[in-house]
Amino acid sequence: MSKQSKIKSFDPNSVASGEANIFGLPFTTNEAELVLLPVPWDVTVSYKDGASKGPQAIYNASSQVDLFDPQVKDSWKIGVAMEKISGEIKKKNSKLRKEAVKYIRYLESGIWEEAARMKKIRKEVDAGCVELKSWVKTSAKFFLDKNKLVALVGGDHSTPLGFMEALAEKHPDGFGILQFDAHCDLRKAYEGFQYSHASIMYNALKIPQVKKLVQVGIRDWCEEENSLINASKGRVKTFFDFQIKEQMYASRSWVAICDDIVKELPKHVYISFDIDGLDPKLCPNTGTPVPGGLEFGEAVFLMEMVARSGKKIIGFDLNEVAPGKDEWNGNVGARLLYKMCNIAAVSNGLAKFNQ
Repeated sequence: MSKQSKIKSFDPNSVASGEANIFGLPFTTNEAELVLLPVPWDVTVSYKDGASKGPQAIYNASSQVDLFDPQVKDSWKIGVAMEKISGEIKKKNSKLRKEAVKYIRYLESGIWEEAARMKKIRKEVDAGCVELKSWVKTSAKFFLDKNKLVALVGGDHSTPLGFMEALAEKHPDGFGILQFDAHCDLRKAYEGFQYSHASIMYNALKIPQVKKLVQVGIRDWCEEENSLINASKGRVKTFFDFQIKEQMYASRSWVAICDDIVKELPKHVYISFDIDGLDPKLCPNTGTPVPGGLEFGEAVFLMEMVARSGKKIIGFDLNEVAPGKDEWNGNVGARLLYKMCNIAAVSNGLAKFNQ
């Protein structure tokens, strides 16, 4: 069946079929306008692991997401599909995560990085992360070259680096990154790992096409990161959570604050969303939860303002969704992902806002 035939025969009000793709939609990645690339990886997480199970948790919870979006007309017709989760990547992640845990325990016990056994582990982990980055870049390019809108579903926050590199080749004139996060992620090789989840934006800034990094919700950062922001000459603009809250306490509207944020972004925008940017009541099982943060609606509203401003969302990621004993994190993650898909689709002319 063609995509249009599937749209005609699909009932968006029915129970999701077990044979369907993410959100219970009937589309394959060949038919989809927007392809989701799952990356089950959390090798370098520094506190709690589990983010590697995020793509599956989101996929499982997605069947309970109602497809009607009051903000986006006929959103389910856009055509969204998730690629199959790679068993090979899952296996490699499991192996390297065990080694990384040994390394981190060495550090915590006071053994210096120079120890021979630690150097060996660090070298092995970094090599595995380079392979992962290459795999992500190749996978993303495969769909980008088919003129698909692509998004990445992690995994920890280190996972989208290869995707960013692929987008840099597609957009040589450059783009900005809008980062939702509790942390700056500007640490250089955190805990000795070059491709640490806490180093994603430090590494992203090495990409010349990344013209601007705009961070929102930051509330846990170190002096080194603070110095990097101050020395960036405006390339990094951080809207710290405490500053946002102070403005709101003084009766400044979220609309006005969002307007300030959007004005900092260039024409082309990549959204990188670490779910710990939200209030931890919405993501209690994420690897490094921090008090404070954005409400679900506040984050969605900001992304809608980016789309309404006329800026183009060229891709996005959602990371650090780690399932616990219940499905809460997956539940929130699936609903956030659906909204991100719809907003990005509007930004690319694949759908329209209802208002």
